[in-house]
Amino acid sequence: MKTIVVCSGGLDSVTLAYKVAAERTLTRLVSFDYGQRHRKELDAARACASRLGVPHDIVDISAVGRCLTGSALTSGEPVPEGHYAKDTMRITVVPNRNAIMLAIAFGMAAADEADAVAAAVHGGDHFIYPDCRPDFIEAFETMQRHALEGLAKIALYTPFVRLSKADIVREGARLGVPFAETWSCYQGGDVHCGRCGTCVERREAFHLAGQDDPTPYGDPDYWIEACREHQARQSS
Repeated sequence: MKTIVVCSGGLDSVTLAYKVAAERTLTRLVSFDYGQRHRKELDAARACASRLGVPHDIVDISAVGRCLTGSALTSGEPVPEGHYAKDTMRITVVPNRNAIMLAIAFGMAAADEADAVAAAVHGGDHFIYPDCRPDFIEAFETMQRHALEGLAKIALYTPFVRLSKADIVREGARLGVPFAETWSCYQGGDVHCGRCGTCVERREAFHLAGQDDPTPYGDPDYWIEACREHQARQSS
């Protein structure tokens, strides 16, 4: 099944690219420059495509991104620190981001005569991001079926949608994903900061999966405190 993978360059989407390459026919990776402050992730996506020997497209939608204000990823608001599940992480929502990206990817898939578009949304995203939830995935696939009726039949492949980040780490380890060559940090510095929500989530996922984390962090131990505080709030 010919499949295009939407790949940001993060741990989840790179793992998905390796999964598709192992189990289907991976035709290309597509990434999006929407003006994100962690644009460094695109380098990781490009490197992934090179390793897997497939074309890589970076679609520039930065003009659209400039209109999607209010997010710490596209505006000047500081990136929140702490556990990924905290309400403060809602400031990292970019309105309608996945719907915009997937609509473009489906158009590309139709032009390529591909059978599916793959996206790495997962269970840990559901709390914060509405366009990562199963209801959205089902509704979007239905919408695209109508949008391309008579032109193409393209499925939306989201094998991680009900899995945890730790499950994805385990899958990546099985597939031989070079985790150190993926990028998650929302700060976009020289190394992962270790303190933003995605860094804490990443570090915690390796711990829960029982896998060594090869990622260099600016603050490698902050996640312990962040997770302890989160557990305390959950139990109070």
